[in-house]
Amino acid sequence: MQKDLKEVAAQVRRDIIREVFCAQSGHPGGSLSCADILTALYFGVMNIDPEDPKAPGRDRLVMSKGHATPALYAVMAERGYFPVEELDSFRKIGSRLQGHPDMETLPGVDMSTGSLGQGISAAVGMALAAKLDDAPYRVYAVLGDGELEEGLVWEAAMAAGHYKLDHLCAVVDNNGLQIDGPNEEVMNVEPIDEKFKAFGWNVLRCSGHDIDQLLRAFAEAKECEGRPTVIIAATVKGKGVSFMENNAGWHGKAPNKEQAEAAEKELGGEQ
Repeated sequence: MQKDLKEVAAQVRRDIIREVFCAQSGHPGGSLSCADILTALYFGVMNIDPEDPKAPGRDRLVMSKGHATPALYAVMAERGYFPVEELDSFRKIGSRLQGHPDMETLPGVDMSTGSLGQGISAAVGMALAAKLDDAPYRVYAVLGDGELEEGLVWEAAMAAGHYKLDHLCAVVDNNGLQIDGPNEEVMNVEPIDEKFKAFGWNVLRCSGHDIDQLLRAFAEAKECEGRPTVIIAATVKGKGVSFMENNAGWHGKAPNKEQAEAAEKELGGEQ
């Protein structure tokens, strides 16, 4: 399975570059860093059916770092929610593939997000609703580490711990950078693990670029009872494209034609 999912993740990264280049707009750095996380979720973890995107018993995914839609859309397209060719319409007028996910226009998007901190808050609400309804589905939320600077995140974390939402799993894309530079210089969010533990969460750590580690972490989260789980996934911003890696300048900048071609070559695409 790992080899297959690695191939999927590589294609997802090529799709990300394609989207942002075609739009000449978007957020490649943080999309590339969470590509493996989303690939593991959509292809190896979540109970979902692209043919029935609103099935009541489906697992939910909330993209709390809502600006990373290039990764979300790429994974959804590769999973079969819509044609891969539609990725070329990213951020175009009238497109379903808006800069931030819109649950009203794109089937398969479980929550509209964009304002940081609101996604994890909505995910807590979904998980609480499932608990009250005794529903079987799990709720997953993907956050950026810079997003943890939002107070709303910690209100949500407190509520999740209080209500013992053990079918909620948050994943922190821990790439260490945000638009203005390193987190530790802009607003230090460490220690992330101790903060979540203080709110009663089960805390796991793994590489966010190792599919096997991610799958094991998600399996361990599913076995945890009485506590929500957060997986702190160590990642590299711009992963897979050498000139984008660990470079905050690529947080929200589109590549030109030469850069896009070089990125695609590095990612194993056509030369």
